[in-house]
This record gives sequence, C-alpha cells and structure tokens, in this order.
Amino acid sequence: MGRGKVELKRIENKINRQVTFAKRRNGLLKKAYELSILCDAEVALIIFSNRGKLYEFSSSNSIADTLERYNRCTYGALEPGQTEIETQRNYQDYLKLKAKVEVLQHSQRHFLGEELGDLGSKELEQLEHQLDFSLKKIRSLKMEHMVEQLSKLERKEEMLLETNRNLRRKLDENASTLRSTWETGEQSVPCNLQRPRFFEPLQCTTSMQISYNVPADLTHENIATTTSAPSGFIPDWML
Repeated sequence: MGRGKVELKRIENKINRQVTFAKRRNGLLKKAYELSILCDAEVALIIFSNRGKLYEFSSSNSIADTLERYNRCTYGALEPGQTEIETQRNYQDYLKLKAKVEVLQHSQRHFLGEELGDLGSKELEQLEHQLDFSLKKIRSLKMEHMVEQLSKLERKEEMLLETNRNLRRKLDENASTLRSTWETGEQSVPCNLQRPRFFEPLQCTTSMQISYNVPADLTHENIATTTSAPSGFIPDWML
C-alpha cells in the first residue's frame, strides 16, 4: 500500500515538525551527494533550521569556492578597483531587491483575486479596503478626464458655431451686393426699346430725270465764264 499525498503546509506540532525536518534534511543531503557522484557535478547545499543552525554540503574542497564560482558566473569578472566586499554588498542588495519584487508580485496577484487561499479574514478585509480606495481614486480620475474632454468639446462647438455665423454673414453680404448690382443694371437699360426696322428698298423708276433751277439771267456766256474760272473762286450766281 503506497503512501498518500502529503499536503504542503506548515506542521503545527513542534515534535512532528522537528522529526520531518531531520528526515527531509538527511534525504536532501544524500540526494546532493548522489548527484555530485553520479553526474560529476559541483554541488553546494546550505540549510538553516528554524533555530538558526547551519547545515551544509559541498562536493568541492570548500563551499566558499563554489560560492565564488557562483558570483563569477552571476556578476562576471570584478571591475578594476572593486573588492570582494563590494561584490558581496551588491549581492546582498540584489537579494533585497529580489525579495521586494517577489512581495510586490504576490500583492499584485492578490489584487487580481489570485492566491487568496492563504489569507485570513483580517488580511482579506484590508485587501478589500485597499481595493475600494483604489477604485474611488480611479473613478475620480476618470471623472476628471471626462469633464476635461467635455469642456474641450464645448469650446470646439462654440468655435464651429462662430465660424458658421461668420460664413453666413459673408454669404448674406455677397448676396445683397449681387442683388443691388443686378437692380442697378436693370435701371440703366431703357424699357421702351423698339424693334429695329430693316431698310426698305427704294422705289425708283427706270427713267430718272435730273432738273436744275437755273437763274433767269444766266446765259451761255456766264456759264462759259464760270467753267473757265480758276479753281478756288466761287461764281457770283452761286453766292
């Protein structure tokens, strides 16, 4: 008969917790040793009990050599002028930042409604208050944005209405100008225009007679004298 599945949670009984720790610690150390032998791997294992007691295993000469190799692989070669103490300090800062990131990610999952099974009633109530406060801020900010957009739209509407009024005014002015110009042009043209008459052909006969009124005292001699007069002189009978 096989063993049932063990629920992963903190063991409340102190004695059982110590027994489980000792068994699993020895098994973990044995697995690390077997891994280093079977696979020719460099393994380092560090365990701290709840009382602060240290348990460690290293397949190399010392665990410090493995840690130094780990630092070289993680941070690369030391920069000029950088000591091991500074490297360790940077590593500690890295661990602190990593822990903060994990806490923030855990809180984010709580805000999304995930992994809430390990929270008590008090923690759930605090989470609810935080969500309510965040929701109020979000709604207030959303309302401010909506009011700002509405005011912008109102100003744009007023500008469009003013432009429409100006265009309508110009259109009315142009229409009145054209109307007055048209009326002035109609007044300058006379209304009693008659139909043009075409030229009619002259009534003439085949025999045309030309007669002159010759003075009585005109004789052939006077006619001859008039004919022979130099150019530029007018005969007396024509005066």
